[in-house]
Amino acid sequence: MPFYFRLSGPAWSAIVLFACSWLVLVGPAWGTHIVGGEMELVHGTGDAYTLQLNLYFDAANGSPSALDGELTASIFEKSTNRRMANVLMPLVNNTFVNYTNPACVKSTLSTRRLVYSRAIILAPTIYNSPQGYYVAVERCCRNNSISNIQSPNTAAQAFYLEFPAVVRRGQPFIDSTPRIFPPLADYACINELFYYDFAGQDADGDSLVYDMVTPLNGNSFSDLPKPAAAGPAPYPLITWKPGLSTANQIPGAPTLAIHAQTGRLTVRPTDQGLFVFGVRCTEYRGGEKIGETRRDFQLMVRSDCAINTKPSLALLPAPTGRLAYRPGRDTLRLVPGGNRCVRVLFTDADRNSRLSLSLKAVNFSGLLPNFTTATSGAVRSPGAPDTLTATLCFPECIDTKGKVFLLDVVVGDDGCSLPKRDTVRVAFTAMRPPNSPPRLSTTAVPTLPIRARIGDLLSFDVIGTDPDNDAVQLEMTGRGFNPADLGATLSQGTQGAERRGRFTWRVDCRAVGPDSVFNFMFAAATSPCNERQAASVTVPIIVSYRNQAPTLASTLPLAKAAEIPLIELPLGQRYTATFTGIDLNRDGLTLTATGSSIDGKEGFDLAAAGMRFEARNGTGTASGTFTWDVSCAAANLRRSLIVTFQLVDATCKPLPQVQRVQLQVKSPDTLAVKLYNVITPNRDGQNDYFRLPDLPPNFCDARFGSLKIYTRWGQQVYESTDREFRWPGQGTGGVYYYYVTYTDGRKYRGWLEVIP
Repeated sequence: MPFYFRLSGPAWSAIVLFACSWLVLVGPAWGTHIVGGEMELVHGTGDAYTLQLNLYFDAANGSPSALDGELTASIFEKSTNRRMANVLMPLVNNTFVNYTNPACVKSTLSTRRLVYSRAIILAPTIYNSPQGYYVAVERCCRNNSISNIQSPNTAAQAFYLEFPAVVRRGQPFIDSTPRIFPPLADYACINELFYYDFAGQDADGDSLVYDMVTPLNGNSFSDLPKPAAAGPAPYPLITWKPGLSTANQIPGAPTLAIHAQTGRLTVRPTDQGLFVFGVRCTEYRGGEKIGETRRDFQLMVRSDCAINTKPSLALLPAPTGRLAYRPGRDTLRLVPGGNRCVRVLFTDADRNSRLSLSLKAVNFSGLLPNFTTATSGAVRSPGAPDTLTATLCFPECIDTKGKVFLLDVVVGDDGCSLPKRDTVRVAFTAMRPPNSPPRLSTTAVPTLPIRARIGDLLSFDVIGTDPDNDAVQLEMTGRGFNPADLGATLSQGTQGAERRGRFTWRVDCRAVGPDSVFNFMFAAATSPCNERQAASVTVPIIVSYRNQAPTLASTLPLAKAAEIPLIELPLGQRYTATFTGIDLNRDGLTLTATGSSIDGKEGFDLAAAGMRFEARNGTGTASGTFTWDVSCAAANLRRSLIVTFQLVDATCKPLPQVQRVQLQVKSPDTLAVKLYNVITPNRDGQNDYFRLPDLPPNFCDARFGSLKIYTRWGQQVYESTDREFRWPGQGTGGVYYYYVTYTDGRKYRGWLEVIP
């Protein structure tokens, strides 16, 4: 897991870093043999970035003790030079830089690439300055033997990078600075043209422009080669030797230059030595500059290079012809049926020279010619010929569409320090052979449109052919729908010269919707020369869907308006109802019965209430029988019971039919409850006891619970659980209160006056 620094201000104390920097210094500060380098800032995810310094070190002459284990980068706000943070970057990679041509290796030139890196967080609430920010790393000192600057042993370096704010015009602005600059590991030779691709790449597709700049010296010095942190800009420049400048950094004819768009370095040096130079890569988005990267590097110019003769190249347009192609005067015209190959003759005056051919499109992209024979080999060595021959053929699919295309045919040798090349620029026009489109037919055509109903199985064939015998592929799409979402398939295979497909669709409920017309589109496609050609056929399929509601008849009482019919029966009775369902569409029918309370919120199990329902479901018809054995099982539920009977047709859009009935257990007939209020316990046989003979009788679980009698002061004087209780009073007159409860929660209250 990477470790991030959240950069919200100066991240470390300069005093601490100053002390740490001196701990890693070993030996004298001068002669660190730093070759050059550049910085990168790469976006990860969200606010996460990686800050990186690529430092190049002279491995042939430098001491390993001069390698730093970490370096400190300082971030500043451009508009104010305010220090935002110091970032300690550890060394994370150390590798050698390879020569372009390994055979040209010189022991005096060996370069290491050191990578210092740290993951950081650029918070949008902090890094939002419109003019952006810059990062710098300062380090002293350069190589002692540099030829084109004053006092190289005390000259320092400032590695510099500019980047934009992470918020621009109120919106997130994500940018990765240019990177992947190829490091220079080769040397140049006096009076020989030196070239090198020095361009970087940009992950965001921004425009990159290159120019030569004077390298930065910075503020570090030999007594403090590794400052605790970089100082703010501006940074002093190195001092050129007399006669040299930004525009003339390496003496030459021509002097060192870089192509503004391609980043290609070129120089024909006239002096031997080790030369430092500076290149700037400026980044643009939408025509607006958003950042820049500066790169310092060194180029060694040698005078002891072996003489390398430039190879030569000739093209013979006709397979047996002897007249060479004349660049700038001749144009190859490639027509269908004509010759599309040329012979390439390439040679070199040097012995043991190994040559190789390559191609480069100048004003077009896409398909290139190809060599049908060997493109490399040795010349003038024992047993090797003086001249090599290759065959270059233009594929039939190349079509210039009336324009003249330019192609560079290049031969290069393996000479040092860099290969020498000879180029023949070939102008050509090419016409593609005529090609007929494919053809498509279907066995469904005579019956169009196809009419179907839910449940039908549809199938027909589609047949694709091509007059030119190009490979045919069958395709199926739907106008406004995906056939696979409906379950439609197209299987295909090749039979002779035909590509045959079988369309299959079992029409189901997925085809029922507001639009019942489905236009299936079939295509026979070919790709001659990677250009699509197709023939198409549309097959409309109309899906019909009609559904009549089933009917449900029963022996239940007829309902009045929106009321649910009530059936009230005493204990011990049996009730039976029969049901019959009919569907004219012959859809499958299902009869069900479910129990609920009168408000529909609480259900009940039919069997727990002594009820059962037996259904006989089928296609087009269904029947059922409901039976209720009236018992205390239903009465003990203590609520009105609703049974819902539903008949559902098995179709895409069912139209269920419902009937309901309310069932209730009839309680035994009882007189109106009479609550007595006076007794006269005088033993005259008249009203001597307090009794309540007219209380409701016991019914299933609804039974008499208890009677309690209280004085007017709340003191309980009597209690009984016998519904036939007889209370004679307390012997003295007065007013009493009684309280009767039943097990089903019913309660009766009253008062009683005792008159002696």
